[in-house]
Amino acid sequence: MRNKFFIIATTFFATALLFSNAEAQNRKLAQTGMKFLNVGAGAEATGMAEAVTSIEGSSVAMFYNPAGMARISSTVDATVGQTNWIADINHKFASIAFSPSQGDYGVIGINLQFVDYGTLQGTIRANNTDGYLETGNFTPSASSIGVSYARALSDRFSVGGNMKYVTQDLGTTTISVDANGNAAGTTHTIGKVVVFDFGTLYRTGFKSLNFGVAIRNFSREVKYERENFQLPLIFKIGISMNAMDFLDVPKETQSFVIGIDATHPRDFPEQINIGGEYSFMKMLAVRAGYMFNNDEYGFTGGVGVQAKVSDYKLGFDYSYTPFGVFDQVHRISVTISLF
Repeated sequence: MRNKFFIIATTFFATALLFSNAEAQNRKLAQTGMKFLNVGAGAEATGMAEAVTSIEGSSVAMFYNPAGMARISSTVDATVGQTNWIADINHKFASIAFSPSQGDYGVIGINLQFVDYGTLQGTIRANNTDGYLETGNFTPSASSIGVSYARALSDRFSVGGNMKYVTQDLGTTTISVDANGNAAGTTHTIGKVVVFDFGTLYRTGFKSLNFGVAIRNFSREVKYERENFQLPLIFKIGISMNAMDFLDVPKETQSFVIGIDATHPRDFPEQINIGGEYSFMKMLAVRAGYMFNNDEYGFTGGVGVQAKVSDYKLGFDYSYTPFGVFDQVHRISVTISLF
């Protein structure tokens, strides 16, 4: 049985690699849309430089590798959070995972994302001294709502997937003006698409070493008015392990999880993410990581605290990312688990 699952996993990995190589031939650097889908969710994951493709046990795994929620230890695990992104853009997210009958029938999840781009000033080209006319303010936004399913097919191998309905609303814009410079024609521009994520996670059996693969944002092209654009498809492969496995330290008191991810985005060169989390007494966690081959940011850091009260576990996490010439990025998230 184990050999069967290993063959399945190997086949999936090989297919994903072939798919990744094919995408490399058609890559359009910095020419994808709906980029909010690749903004990291969850302060716990982003504090580790998002090197979490092979880390399991949280509903936030839906945003990285849905197979990672197949073995959540609670009946319900929910997280909400916010990212203060660059240029005063606010990202909000929520995820909730249900594991009925202790996961015998798999784990079901719901995930949400919402982006507020703020208020922007609209303009249109015009034959005047300035060369343009102001058309008033507009408020673009974006959102994603999805359902997930993950299941452990054996004591080592798990799979998962997301199906998301994604929209990006650019608001009502002026497309023509009359002789007096007043709006003569308007249009409401919105893009809609169904998006899929797939992932697998394999426990190697060597101590706590895990191996994970995920493909995110697989969809058809989207068209607004004239031009089609692709979504930010990304292929990720990662490994993780608790370094305390090599020390004579009780795992209940301390852990030091290290994750390494190799990423292959559709619209950027390949990157390596490395992150770590030191946890003491399952109450306090300190995290740090680095994203290599990234133009504007590299280092990430964060902290987290959690406490168990009766059948509940509450957690609060924060992460910080310097963002080059832009402002720093701050993230917070709150988690509640019901056992």
